[in-house]
Amino acid sequence: MYANVMQQTQDYPKMRTTRRRKEEKEKKTIVAYKTSIIAEPFSAKSRLENALVIPPPVAGAFKERPSESTSFKRCYERGDFPIALEHDTKGNKIAWKVEIERLDYHHYLPLFVEGLSETSHPYEFFARQGVHDMLEHGGDKVLAVIPQLIIPIKKALNKRKLSVICTTLKALQHLVVAGEMIGEALVPYYRQILPILNIFKNKNINSGDGIDYSQQKRENVGDLIQETLEALERRGGPDAFINIKYMVPTYESCMLN
Repeated sequence: MYANVMQQTQDYPKMRTTRRRKEEKEKKTIVAYKTSIIAEPFSAKSRLENALVIPPPVAGAFKERPSESTSFKRCYERGDFPIALEHDTKGNKIAWKVEIERLDYHHYLPLFVEGLSETSHPYEFFARQGVHDMLEHGGDKVLAVIPQLIIPIKKALNKRKLSVICTTLKALQHLVVAGEMIGEALVPYYRQILPILNIFKNKNINSGDGIDYSQQKRENVGDLIQETLEALERRGGPDAFINIKYMVPTYESCMLN
């Protein structure tokens, strides 16, 4: 017991010295922070000893962009569309007041594609279902409207909202198979469509041992992008792969393999 007391007595000055050194170090740190100079990266001030360099800003590649009012929403609120909501045993669907084949595709189809950017009900439902209905009954009319669809598709993808991207990709897959030569007609516009797909290509959900229900609902962005790129390559003709590879370097051909 006497030995333990003597050992503690000998260690006490050491503990006080260590604590004092720690407090002095903290004071020096505070003083250095107060007297430091905030400098921008790679500037002359950033080379000083007491300089605090501002960290780089976040790139924001996956950040959602603010939504804008669409022409589809304004036209729907004015009652310009010959559509109504019909409740069925299988769910909701669009009741067209005229035959879809008689619609002016140059006027209506770009408006419905622009409505894919909407996220609120009922605009989102009418735009999504309206696009698929018009593509299903469009036939040869769709090919002539392709140049008018590029800007609305680009705007919907540039919103960078995952639900909007999934809806647009499904519409794009339907567009490719809606008629002959549509896939080849889209090849010159890959530079407008594919950059966002290149950003979100590897954004898959890693659920570990859990169950990923988004695969069944087709809401996994990475899988949808892969399916869309493969559909574009199959329908885009001989020049499709090299153009896709130029915009999405990590894409591997589904035809050559």
